[in-house]
Amino acid sequence: MEQRLSRPLLPDETVHHINGVKDDNRPENLELWSSTHPKGQRVSDLLAWALVIVERYDAKKEGWG
Repeated sequence: MEQRLSRPLLPDETVHHINGVKDDNRPENLELWSSTHPKGQRVSDLLAWALVIVERYDAKKEGWG
């Protein structure tokens, strides 16, 4: 996944193997998961968090879109 992203994984990121086979590292079998989330549930908190996620995982910057 780090090769696909061209960067190291961040501390809150993990790689999920879609088919459950941990040594099947074909790109199509890998998903990037993030375990961070906002502490609050106010709409303003959720909107601020959404903007962080959009910036962090910009599809064009990551080479996905």
